Amino acid sequence: MWIKIVSLLARLSLAGVWLVSGALKVADPAQTVIAVRAYQLLPEDLVRPVANTLPFFEIALGLLLLIGLAVRVTASVSAVLLLVLIGVIVSVWARGLSIDCGCFGGGGVADVNGWDYIREILRDVGFLALAAWLMVFPRTPFALGLRSRTTLSVTPQQTVAQ
Repeated sequence: MWIKIVSLLARLSLAGVWLVSGALKVADPAQTVIAVRAYQLLPEDLVRPVANTLPFFEIALGLLLLIGLAVRVTASVSAVLLLVLIGVIVSVWARGLSIDCGCFGGGGVADVNGWDYIREILRDVGFLALAAWLMVFPRTPFALGLRSRTTLSVTPQQTVAQ
């Protein structure tokens, strides 16, 4: 029973993370371009396509988790995306760049230090833990997907044959 409740909380929490992150980026696309450019990882030709696509991809992940469709697959894709995001933060930190990650809007050159990067990485590791939990326990109450759905009811105990 408690696994179902933790899975439901993980699913809704990770959905909220993706929906808020994506919505904040969609609301300010020019700032998202600045944020993506600040990482200095992509050729200029790819900055705008990535900045314009990533928020909608995050929103799609959030919606799939919110309604409970393909929870294991969505959690797996979320885990990969979070690993990429952690990797780029580590890359920025290692190269001595000083930027706001733009993970929840904003972004670009900023006055940050190593502790800021550590907090961002730890936050993303927490989100990664939610995704990992859902990869192992994808069945949750109130999910629409047949392979993602379960109930909150307790299964009757098996009777012992006498």
